[in-house]
Amino acid sequence: MGLIKDVRDNGLGGLEHNVITGTIEGLVKWSRSRSSWPASFGLACCAIEMMATGAAHYDLSRFGMEVFRASPRQADIMIVAGRVSQKMAPVLRQVYDQMMEPKWVIAMGVCASSGGMFNNYAIVQGVDQIVPVDVYAPGCPPTPETLIHTIETLHQLIEDGEITRRRAETGSGANLHVTEIPAAATPMPVLLSPR
Repeated sequence: MGLIKDVRDNGLGGLEHNVITGTIEGLVKWSRSRSSWPASFGLACCAIEMMATGAAHYDLSRFGMEVFRASPRQADIMIVAGRVSQKMAPVLRQVYDQMMEPKWVIAMGVCASSGGMFNNYAIVQGVDQIVPVDVYAPGCPPTPETLIHTIETLHQLIEDGEITRRRAETGSGANLHVTEIPAAATPMPVLLSPR
């Protein structure tokens, strides 16, 4: 039994879509999705999960994102991890404006997405009031698996060109909500102290 290949009718008599039969635009979209550099904007407890995603156990470098850039001029994805206060909102917008085009935003966690449990005057009730959000990662805090799923969803949207097209038409991001992936059901090791 052989492998089933995805054969698309692209006007080439059933040849599969590859680097030889592809377009320059498709190659650019593919390379953008595979070499994105995130600008970390960790503000609260979600930042710990974002750091765990970049660590050795989850290894974010498998997706070409091993380096969190400290300079916004070297980044094209902003991961807003945690609650955004009213005082931090202008700083967040300034960092977003300094990022190079095309750029994308992930709202990580319920606090970044909607203000979370902090329904008061000091917290921005959704980071989409400040910057256009492309993908929302749910959870309080989201697990590293959820962030990886969110990043893969964003990569697929970048490859499809959907975000750039929608942002040109409406001025906002993709506003895509992903479902949370539960943490792995592996038991934690028990450390016994010597007697």
